Amino acid sequence: MLEPEEIASRLPQWLRVALVGLLVVLATGGGLLAYRYLTLPKTLTVAAGSIDAEAVRIMSAIASRLTAINSPIRLKVVDAGTVLEASNQFSAGKVDLAVVRADIGELSAARTIVLLAYSVVLIVVPSAAGAESMDDLKGKTVGVVGGDVNHRLVEVLTHEYDLTRAKVRFKELVFADARKALQSKQVNALLVAMPISERYLALIREFLGGNAKQKPGLIPIEAAGAIARVAQAYESYDLPKGTLRGSPPIPADDMTTLRVPIYLVANKRLDDGDMADLAKVMMESRRDLVGEFPILAQITAPNTDKDAYIPVHPGAAAYFDGDQKDFFDRYSNALYYGPMLLGAVASLLAAAWKFVGTGANGKRGNPLEPMRALARRVRTARSENELAAIEEEIDTIFEAELTRWARSQYQSAGTAALSMAAQRLERLIDYRRSRIEAAPSIDRLDGTAAGSNQDADRGQPASADAKTQPQSYCP
Repeated sequence: MLEPEEIASRLPQWLRVALVGLLVVLATGGGLLAYRYLTLPKTLTVAAGSIDAEAVRIMSAIASRLTAINSPIRLKVVDAGTVLEASNQFSAGKVDLAVVRADIGELSAARTIVLLAYSVVLIVVPSAAGAESMDDLKGKTVGVVGGDVNHRLVEVLTHEYDLTRAKVRFKELVFADARKALQSKQVNALLVAMPISERYLALIREFLGGNAKQKPGLIPIEAAGAIARVAQAYESYDLPKGTLRGSPPIPADDMTTLRVPIYLVANKRLDDGDMADLAKVMMESRRDLVGEFPILAQITAPNTDKDAYIPVHPGAAAYFDGDQKDFFDRYSNALYYGPMLLGAVASLLAAAWKFVGTGANGKRGNPLEPMRALARRVRTARSENELAAIEEEIDTIFEAELTRWARSQYQSAGTAALSMAAQRLERLIDYRRSRIEAAPSIDRLDGTAAGSNQDADRGQPASADAKTQPQSYCP
């Protein structure tokens, strides 16, 4: 079997250079692509939706903020229409992140990044005298704003207060029809779940009309604590006095009700470092955007306990707990394997350099080539000085080859061939030196031979000495 060096030596140099050049181009191209992939910002898709499209506007503003500060994370906002559809898209794996309500959808793969706000459950009646407790809803119709979103909430309330036996009817309403349905008495009360902010409180006041003399009422959910223990997506909440109206205050005192968290969630498979960066940017961006979107003041850290209803993402938890990885922790694998990779690349480059060859005029440094040239010079040498110079060149070749041998860069077959060539050169030099020392005798013998040839031309036989003279031999 041919050695790699022998195979390489049989290829033309231009082909060897072309092969190595192609390898360098491919390696350089791969390195550039890897660098571009690692340095480009990572774009994640996020689904958002709400009855008034406010969630989409907020996430779009945050996405613009990420671009403005040149964050390594970028967001592509998908308008899902409703929070239910946003949850469905996330559950189907169509998006990386979503703005979801804790009581909606299948969220087994979800991990929280930040808690955006709370949706507070309000049961509003046009007149405080009409109903003051859940028992007063017996036989009445309750309009559910965003009915498809609040199915779970209706089920929980129905089960806790046995509203089916009380013949309480629920009617789904779209956001735009809520005021008309209440004024036309198609419904006797409204069930809404929305964040407590001036924007949303103004919408509820709009549902009730602009009559200042009218005193709407809010029905408390006294069993909120019991509901929260069974349905962990919900929490018991005390609505502060005067939240809906300050004078006269509505409610007249702190009122117990339910609330449900609204989270920005991410798929649990997303990188911890990326999610830590996203959580950091979300918390820092709220200060810049709260003037335009006051609800962002409610952004806070999610529950980092292990028994949280929706677990926190490990990356976000590291940021909120102050355990975010530094440069060396995050890139420890790269720092460990990087030198090994560089060593492998250096070995490949050395092999490529050897493959192409580094001898004179781009030829490989094969010591047998100068040995052949020296043999031709020995045969034509005319003096002792020429032979001495040749012996010095042989010594130089041997010194170089001994160095290569000491560095394990020489094959055993090459060593044997070089030894045989050296022995032949030594015999050839000794023979040539003896011929040069005997030069006068050779000239005399040559003259005798010439005379014999002249006799032969005249038809006379050559002398006996000429016949017995041995012929010269040159290996």
